[in-house]
Amino acid sequence: MATPYAMFADVCRIIEPPPDGTLSRTIWQDDQLKVVIFAFSAGQELSEHTASSPAIMHFLLGEASITLGSDRRDVKAGSWVHMAPQLPHSILTKSPVVMLLLLLKGTHACAVKESARDSDQGNCSPAGP
Repeated sequence: MATPYAMFADVCRIIEPPPDGTLSRTIWQDDQLKVVIFAFSAGQELSEHTASSPAIMHFLLGEASITLGSDRRDVKAGSWVHMAPQLPHSILTKSPVVMLLLLLKGTHACAVKESARDSDQGNCSPAGP
């Protein structure tokens, strides 16, 4: 019988930032969710791109500057960002960074809760077919 859950005791130990470059590894994928862990050395850039589904970036280690549409934000370990589908975004690391990316398949874009600190509010809209 298959175990009805997946657990990583310490996600930060799955991957370490390389001396130079970027590494990524898919650690979970099913019909609803794809989870990719990224490790960047300092000074690495992930150029502007979009995702077809809502996505969450959770920074576990380090510091970076990100763009979200026309906004530029500084992030650090503990920063959490929800992005609507098709939002242009990019990353420029200031130090070695480990980031967990969650791609939410088959879901809709959602507004950020009003209680979220330092966030921009948006409207809910379908993610599309």
